[in-house]
Amino acid sequence: MAAKREHFGGRTAAILALAGSAIGLGNIWRFPYMVGQTGGAAFIIIYLAACLLLSLPIFLAEAIIGHRTHAGTFGAMEQLAPGTRWKWLGLLTVLSPLIILSYYSVVGGWSIGYLWQSVTAGFHASDIGTVSSAYAKFISSPGLPLLFHTLFLLGCAVIVSAGVKSGIEKFNKITMPLLFVLIVVIMVYSISLPGAAPGVSYLLKPDFSKITPSAVAAAMGQSFFSLSLGVGTILTYASYIRKDENILATGLGTVGFDLLFALIAGFAIMPAVFAAGIEPGAGPGLIFETLPYIFAKMGTSVPWLSAVVAVLFFVTIVFAAFTSAISMYEVGVAYLVEQRGLSRHKATVLIFLGCWILGALCSLSFGPLAETKLFGLSIFSFCDMLTSNFLMTFGGLLFVLFVGWKMDKSVVRDEFTSGGTARFNCAVFDAFWFLLRYVAPIAIVVIFLTNFLA
Repeated sequence: MAAKREHFGGRTAAILALAGSAIGLGNIWRFPYMVGQTGGAAFIIIYLAACLLLSLPIFLAEAIIGHRTHAGTFGAMEQLAPGTRWKWLGLLTVLSPLIILSYYSVVGGWSIGYLWQSVTAGFHASDIGTVSSAYAKFISSPGLPLLFHTLFLLGCAVIVSAGVKSGIEKFNKITMPLLFVLIVVIMVYSISLPGAAPGVSYLLKPDFSKITPSAVAAAMGQSFFSLSLGVGTILTYASYIRKDENILATGLGTVGFDLLFALIAGFAIMPAVFAAGIEPGAGPGLIFETLPYIFAKMGTSVPWLSAVVAVLFFVTIVFAAFTSAISMYEVGVAYLVEQRGLSRHKATVLIFLGCWILGALCSLSFGPLAETKLFGLSIFSFCDMLTSNFLMTFGGLLFVLFVGWKMDKSVVRDEFTSGGTARFNCAVFDAFWFLLRYVAPIAIVVIFLTNFLA
């Protein structure tokens, strides 16, 4: 079985795939509005520190497990801790990404819908309230959101069913460079808008009075969720990395790409928000409410340019959603192929059906099933709360504890240093070991409590 297992073609392919898993709607949607809500550059500084001191060690812990075993989440835990309850961590990190994928594909479907609208009709509105009403009407209707949810999930299935090299690797090799080109083009245009200068200053000049405990916790949480930690996607992709590849270099490359994209996205969105005279802390509706209004407002002076920018923006959104979604899809497929002996095609179909059903319920929870509540929440909000507030942080904590306290230190060092061949001082591993064992667990608990009490 191990001899037939696919691998990424090299370090570049692995970094692009892992970066694709990390770079998603969170970078384009969540990061800019969190920057807006927590004071601009001050948040960015904390976020940078959180990525390097917290999320990178957690990322490496998860990657070490996958790279060591060359197995999916369940098989990896069975190899490293046979006959123990750690196998339930493997099962947890099979289920978590599939729940996320189910409602994530709903939002991915919305992005396809808005791309279609930007291509066919453009955005027309006299005020932001009109755009917000159109958004509410769209997501509450049962037909189109379900159709776009189906198309998005079907696209993921086609990519994953093609395999690791021919599907996932090839898709990321094409889309990741394209994503960066698109977001840079949008950034250049956004910065050039009249009235954009305050938005640029907002991102560059830190207001340290905004650095509060809640801002620090928010930055740590964003860095954690942005890299898709705690749900097995990093572990699964790392299991496809060849044995001779350096995990630290791959991790640094992935975190670097994720950071760079998030920062560019901030400069692509916030100057346009300021240019339109909109409150920078606009919140989660930024993509589907605020930005369409901005495109409509642009269209009053240069209609064709507004249409082009809108199309480019939603193409970026769709591609970013796909690169993250296929990594979550692959976790479930890897489990069914390796542990249940299914063919990749059959596994892909089963995951599609399961995620489509739950995703359909999430989509309908904005309309016909709006009155159906789970612990006082809609189906969509419950799935989001369950995974974001509990399963992701719990999974991340268990990964950290497993590598930092269960695995033998010599084994971890062997993976971290590529069998002792990596060229760096022992102090680098010692710093990683300290952060992993003592800092990361406390930080994850802080993130958990912050989300729980919010």
